[in-house]
Amino acid sequence: MTAPRHPAVPSRLAHLYDRLRSPGYGGDYNPEQWGPDVHAEDIRLMREAGVSLVTLGIFAWARSEPAPGAYDFGWLDVHMDRLADAGIAVSLATMTASPPPWLPARHPETLPVLEDGTTLYPGARQHWCPSSPVHREHATRLVGELAGHYADHPALALWHIGNEFGCHPARHCHCPVSTLAFRRWLRARYGTVDALNEAWSTDFWSQRYTDFDQILTPRTAPSFRNPGQRLDYQRFSSDELLACYLAEREVLDRLTPHVPVTTNFVPVAKTLDLFSWAPHLDVISYDSYPDPHDPAAFQRTAFSFDVMRGLRAGQPWLLLEQAPGAVNWRRRNGRKPPGRMRLESWQAVAHGADAVLFFQWRASRGGAEKFHSAMVPHGGPGTRIFRDVAALGAELAAHPDLLGSVPRRADTALLLDWPNWWALELDAHPADLGLLDTALAHHRPFHDASVATDVVPVTADLTDYRLLVVPNLYSVSTATARRLTEYVRAGGTLVMSFFSGITDEHDRVHLGGYPAPFRELLGIEVEEFDPGPDGSWAEEIRLAGAEAVETSGAGTPAVTRHVLGAGVAWYLGIRLGPAAMRTLMDRVRAEAGVEPVLPDLPDGTYARTRVTADGTPVHILLTERTGEVAVRRG
Repeated sequence: MTAPRHPAVPSRLAHLYDRLRSPGYGGDYNPEQWGPDVHAEDIRLMREAGVSLVTLGIFAWARSEPAPGAYDFGWLDVHMDRLADAGIAVSLATMTASPPPWLPARHPETLPVLEDGTTLYPGARQHWCPSSPVHREHATRLVGELAGHYADHPALALWHIGNEFGCHPARHCHCPVSTLAFRRWLRARYGTVDALNEAWSTDFWSQRYTDFDQILTPRTAPSFRNPGQRLDYQRFSSDELLACYLAEREVLDRLTPHVPVTTNFVPVAKTLDLFSWAPHLDVISYDSYPDPHDPAAFQRTAFSFDVMRGLRAGQPWLLLEQAPGAVNWRRRNGRKPPGRMRLESWQAVAHGADAVLFFQWRASRGGAEKFHSAMVPHGGPGTRIFRDVAALGAELAAHPDLLGSVPRRADTALLLDWPNWWALELDAHPADLGLLDTALAHHRPFHDASVATDVVPVTADLTDYRLLVVPNLYSVSTATARRLTEYVRAGGTLVMSFFSGITDEHDRVHLGGYPAPFRELLGIEVEEFDPGPDGSWAEEIRLAGAEAVETSGAGTPAVTRHVLGAGVAWYLGIRLGPAAMRTLMDRVRAEAGVEPVLPDLPDGTYARTRVTADGTPVHILLTERTGEVAVRRG
């Protein structure tokens, strides 16, 4: 029986959802690391653990194409057939994340180059230049062979392109091929070199170009590099990786138009503009690896999950990787205490995940990640982790109506913009600021008060949000500034933090006094910035229509409130601590009429709501301190 889906879930996902009966459950399956005896046990243990979905073939290019054009899928056929017979759906990888050794040996020009000229060689993974036409040619040829071979296989439920795009230094390449690609990208963006000179302010430090062929990628230099160049290079790098993804997607759409396509994003980072990627994924997929030693990890994870939910306007997404225990790549790899894996898995479901998967199914005996935990540890099924894995599989299977349900839309939105993130964290600023830290500080008061928050791009339709939170919008176009002003004028409530409205989309200062594009909105003028040596931030603010809600020790305005039209705009000219931020946000949301998901929740418990295909609300309550999870319907 096909599981019902909420109308908001795209029909393109039917091929995946029709193969599941409840939220997908499983992990990365790498049978090429093992022999037949282990393979037979794998299927038995998968059934015992309630596995319904696995990702297969992530790093199998060398096995499947041992020599150029010599494709061998016989070994994979065995596993696809075995999984199909067991009723386990497969997210089949295109295998292109890590090229086989023969490719760079024959074509060293495919290797990535760092900004200091260092070439990155094979021996790890993702050793390829994103702009390399040779790499793309070999990758798409492999994808075509895979798609043609498995188009109608009963196990195939989803295509998984690449793996963790932008994870390693290869996301930025400075080789001759990348340099030429960067110049082509700039020509397409600006048309003329004069327009580029204007955007990059190249009359400063005698950087004016007379030909696009003079432009390099931003390489190691004697001092501060041109910020406009660096900002455009970030855009270019995200676009080049997206082009790699789209080249593979085009092949898959042509040969298997009925099969949905995804790729897995790394834990929220500034490497890729995910809002520009999201329209090209049929379903968002995410890898979550919170640090057990981080006391704020639970809230950070909630924010990350809100980002994933927001990438496709509230559509359910897939948690394709997490660790059942410890990872292997931090300096100190603490284990997850008993119950934490279950809590974090349900946290993903509460925030909209329709699948919970792990890296990986069986712990590797050798290789760089042999100490990364897995669903089946080195000690086998007679371990606490496997028992917990099996228990969670049974628990998720008992909630079939959650599959295809959608998270309820929030009244509060938090604005996130990747180009602004890139620009904010460039050098030569009044102080080093981290956008993610500020975003988390603004998200936390709502999380702790069990107030749902959507994370949205600057282009989002804001009409139905009562409250909009805008952390450190340093780089902003005049068009976006106008939209935010009109949002407030029409009745919305906006909270904006310090160092916002400073530069345009080319990182050129908006003239007329800070924050020039937001002075009407906020009713203030900022004379100077005054960051402290202890990480504090202060601004010299003059009121120009706003009222001072809080003042600094010197008696100058620090937090302001301005009525504009039918709405209200708040401005935080200082960095507030967690307690003060919670107090202020409680006041702001009360004035805006924003309520918690459920009333009268005990301290430390927060809830999120999903709506099933028949309109039934399902509330998922999570308590970090005790690890308690509760599911309530109606």
